[in-house]
Amino acid sequence: MKILFLCTHNSCRSILSEAIFNHLSSSEHKAFSAGSFPSGRVNSLAIAALSQAGINTDGLSSKSTDDLRQLNPDLVITVCDKAAGEACPLYFGEALRAHWNLQDPSALVGSEAEVQAAFTACMDKIHERISLFLSLPLGTLALDPQQLQAALNGIGEL
Repeated sequence: MKILFLCTHNSCRSILSEAIFNHLSSSEHKAFSAGSFPSGRVNSLAIAALSQAGINTDGLSSKSTDDLRQLNPDLVITVCDKAAGEACPLYFGEALRAHWNLQDPSALVGSEAEVQAAFTACMDKIHERISLFLSLPLGTLALDPQQLQAALNGIGEL
């Protein structure tokens, strides 16, 4: 199964999601990330947080949705924070879609400790959601897209 995490700038939340998913999943699943208006760089604090957690950061880059037109993902998960008024991209015709709202830790203005805590909280939320996703009976649910959609929406509401 190919999963695409989308966000506006593809510099933090979608990158964190891609890296954490690939860290937790088996080789039968692969995550990618992209943005509707990519910044062209991965947030250095995201890389530091992933590295500190022992998660591989090799190959992570800020990409446009146009760069992945040929991917044909099975699932597209947007992670933009609705409360911030961001426009999450819609993408990839037949792919099942879900929205897992995540607050942007890179947008926090505060002390170093507060920013680090925001990154930790975001990564914990991503880890929790991906762990729940990977615990689903994906083989069975793939046969019923409506059930899989309901399960994904439930995970996104946590």
